[in-house]
Amino acid sequence: MKQARIAIDRYAVLSEIDPRVYGSFIEHLGRAVYEGIYQPGHPTADEEGFRGDTLELVKELNVPVVRYPGGNFVSGYRWEDGVGPRDQRPRRLEYAWKVTETNEVGLNEFVSWCKKAGTEPMMAVNLGTRGMEEAKDLLEYCNHPSGSAMSDLRRSHGYAEPHNIKLWCLGNEMDGPWQMGHKTAYEYGRLANETGRIMKTYDKNLEMVVCGSSTFTMPTFGEWEREVLMQSYDIADYISLHMYWNNRANDTSSFLAESVNLDKFISSVVSICDYVQTIKRGKKKINLSFDEWNVWYHSKGAQFEPWSEHPHQLEDVYNFEDALLVGSALITLLRHADRVKIACMAQLVNVIAPIMTSDTGAWRQTIFYPFLHASTMGRGKVLNTTVLSPTYACRFTDSAPYLDSVVVEDEENETLTIFAVNKSLDEPMELVCDLRQYADYAVTRHIVLEHDDMKAVNTEENPNTVIPHEGGESQNDAGDFRAVLNPHSWNVIRLKKQ
Repeated sequence: MKQARIAIDRYAVLSEIDPRVYGSFIEHLGRAVYEGIYQPGHPTADEEGFRGDTLELVKELNVPVVRYPGGNFVSGYRWEDGVGPRDQRPRRLEYAWKVTETNEVGLNEFVSWCKKAGTEPMMAVNLGTRGMEEAKDLLEYCNHPSGSAMSDLRRSHGYAEPHNIKLWCLGNEMDGPWQMGHKTAYEYGRLANETGRIMKTYDKNLEMVVCGSSTFTMPTFGEWEREVLMQSYDIADYISLHMYWNNRANDTSSFLAESVNLDKFISSVVSICDYVQTIKRGKKKINLSFDEWNVWYHSKGAQFEPWSEHPHQLEDVYNFEDALLVGSALITLLRHADRVKIACMAQLVNVIAPIMTSDTGAWRQTIFYPFLHASTMGRGKVLNTTVLSPTYACRFTDSAPYLDSVVVEDEENETLTIFAVNKSLDEPMELVCDLRQYADYAVTRHIVLEHDDMKAVNTEENPNTVIPHEGGESQNDAGDFRAVLNPHSWNVIRLKKQ
């Protein structure tokens, strides 16, 4: 049996957790909106056409913020197309994903759905094919009470109260040559700065996310962040990061080690943010918005009819090993909770998502469960967690740890939660920790997600193939904490003061 140790000190607090680190993402892409959250005529649909079965699963995940409406989609989007009477909304060819957008669902409907889901909107503005004027109009439409052209237009559409959206993304992946309106770092940084400056003139408390690199493998990575922040430091509150993983090589050990690259990506961007702050002689610390992350490769290459309406696009069917990597990713995000304040699993429903739907049902994919556990039990503050673990060599590193782990304390509820992934494919692991500072805490739950088949999936016909179970082996004997982590398993160990 492998052995690993974690070390914590209840007074060595890394950071309070911003709940928005458990955010998600809904883009006008595939069946995320249409047939995902919205499907009039569905047996569970409400009076506005929103699916009740999907809504219940979203509420179960306890998602505090949802990014909208893109994604690549936003860089060609006219927000005005999606407001007002439905029978007067134009159909548009949507060039990011080569489909036809009907605009049946737009800004107001999305905000209404957010209220039902118990979440807040994170609104993206089009800085690809559009710019400052449209962003200003959109802000006025969303947030001004009345007495101006845009606010009165909203009121005429049946929404008397302002939406009061506080969190804004200034464009999407503007470093990418695939992006409509792709720009150099200087061009984008200047545009983002001027757009944010106008928006903060209206409300200085608005939060602005500027575009970072689409992935750390971009040839412009690093220099892009530096230049964008040099131009937009005055208005930027966060810089975005995006990262997707794949196991096309069918090399599970290397795939599970991708959390190492995630850790390096975050640390690198933090260093650049602090460098710019130093150069600017600034007082403001730029934090991170990891507003797109997930496994994505199962559905790439799937065919659909161009310019059709909401076809089946990017509908990855996730397997058990994907859930393990998602668990490690969540642990890594929490280990950087001092700087990663917002994160959005991309996406929420049907499109590379934890929730899948058909005309006859909605079900939880394998990746649903680590996200659920982290979102519902990973609230409070992150303790600095030192992990002492044996390592292994893989494609891109000689020292990938077999153990990923982080500890979260919730003082209000007097709980301590240990999240842990054992990446060993064939050996259990004994995990030990000196918990004498929590000697009066006892293990109340040890949840395990495991499966003999790394490629096992959940389907509508068999939705419970990969599900968590209680009863993992762990105890805290007057501060001598010990647990056994089964091979290739996600573990949530919950301790409570007695």
